[in-house]
Amino acid sequence: MELTVGPNQFFWPAEQWSTFYRELAETPVDRVVLGELVCSKRLPFYQDRIPEALAALADAGKEAVLTSLALVTLKRERNLTAELAEMGVTVEINDLTALANLPQGTGFHVGPLINVYNEGTLAWLASLGAKRVCLPPELPLASVETLARAASGLGVAIEVWGHGRLPLAVSGRCYHARLHKRTKDNCQFACEADPDGLEVRTLEGQPFMAMNGVQTLSDSYACADYHIEALAAAGVSALRLSPQSHGFSRLCQAYRARFNGELPRGALASEVRKISPVIRLSDGFLTGPSGASWSADPASA
Repeated sequence: MELTVGPNQFFWPAEQWSTFYRELAETPVDRVVLGELVCSKRLPFYQDRIPEALAALADAGKEAVLTSLALVTLKRERNLTAELAEMGVTVEINDLTALANLPQGTGFHVGPLINVYNEGTLAWLASLGAKRVCLPPELPLASVETLARAASGLGVAIEVWGHGRLPLAVSGRCYHARLHKRTKDNCQFACEADPDGLEVRTLEGQPFMAMNGVQTLSDSYACADYHIEALAAAGVSALRLSPQSHGFSRLCQAYRARFNGELPRGALASEVRKISPVIRLSDGFLTGPSGASWSADPASA
């Protein structure tokens, strides 16, 4: 399988953003999706650096893809979406309204925020020009197998979420702004203080989820270590790794080592924990009793 790096879901300082993609060009990944997924207010801080990042990735032999916004609500955001198609780079849609801005006959990719739950939806997107689909991360392995079989007959590559906090929802309201008693229009970019999302706990103090501006994420980090062979057998062509603010280059190398047979089953998760000792791992959407469960947990066996 190949490795795809999804768009950065968080708001990082412009220099950190640039450094991340310069370093990513040196990692053993095949494809990189970049641009703004969550909040259009973040884009001006690094927009002028995108061409340089695209060039660095192309020089390194990576396929570069630009993401659309997850939720388009303003005229300014519609214009930004239309401009994506003019940059000469493949576009990944994460909101179906983006299709209206792609020239007819243009091939595109589909991100995990589009609800591709059945063969009919997959065939419809393929008929419009979809060449690659990253399935929603909540699909079980049986559904992944069914969709991968259907995709093979349509000439569509299938990706599955391999690592990172899982995207759960996007809202018209900004949770970060509300937490700091600010309005969305005057958020003062509170989300920048939480480069991997802000942990949310229940009243009993249990980990629950994470918030990232207008986005809700899982508290745990998905890790497909225990399912890589099953996913490959199902016809999945790539795993998607979601950026995090620390140790990401090492993480990409660890996933490649697992693909190459240099790490046995279970060893990848150990490497991930060395890179990020405090995070919780999960893979329950694929085969577990709940999305937050983890294969190495005795309760999930």
